[in-house]
Amino acid sequence: MPEAAGLYYEEHGAPHAPPVILSAGLGGSASYWASNIPALAEHFRVIAYDHRGTGRSERALPARISVDDFADDILMLMDALGVDRTHLIGHAAGGVAGLALALKAPERLDRLVVVNGWASPDPHFLRCFEIRLALLRLAGPKAYLRAQPVFLYPPNWVSGHGDDLDAELTHQLERFPGADTMEKRIKALAAFDIAHRLGEITARTLVIASRDDMLVPPIAGQLLAAGIPKAGFGRPEYGGHAVNVTDADNFNGFLVDWMTGVMPQ
Repeated sequence: MPEAAGLYYEEHGAPHAPPVILSAGLGGSASYWASNIPALAEHFRVIAYDHRGTGRSERALPARISVDDFADDILMLMDALGVDRTHLIGHAAGGVAGLALALKAPERLDRLVVVNGWASPDPHFLRCFEIRLALLRLAGPKAYLRAQPVFLYPPNWVSGHGDDLDAELTHQLERFPGADTMEKRIKALAAFDIAHRLGEITARTLVIASRDDMLVPPIAGQLLAAGIPKAGFGRPEYGGHAVNVTDADNFNGFLVDWMTGVMPQ
């Protein structure tokens, strides 16, 4: 099993193609990107990884963690793999990790894509985090994971994929990182606030904010894009929080066009 700096990772595509790192959301799993990797691998050296504390990566976490720690993990992974500079595509937690990286080490980052992310805490997603933590504390991991699709996917998509979601639940339970880890990760995300520093981000950035995101309201992405000097903004009508999964074909086409420069920047 490939591992670097305590992080599980996998690579796809030509080894000498421009690198792009994929950083998942709260669940932290490289497998989150399964619907997107083949399209990206036609153009890039794709590196997907499990966040520290989750999946197949090292599970031990310190007493307190921050989004800056997420960015440090990306830098350690890059150093271990000999990657001097990379594109990064991040979903939610992975997107804010990319923003932290853009501020911490701008010379290491080329293009940045933030999917349904934010620059500062929003009352709506803080309320959603509280609900999810209450489920985890009071009803346990199975109830927490069964409720997860309500926040991630559009209702019609959930209705049409009930069997798949039920089957996936077994694997999610087997790999669940534990309540303590999820508490730490959510606390780190809730504390992330760089609204006053957005003007310092020099990376060419694409912010994608789904209109029907039930977890992170699209206004959060709108404000994020408005504050970054070289930011483009995409607003899918459909797809929910996990738009790269629920509308993968449209998402992949839009993303690859922007990443390769086909779409006007």
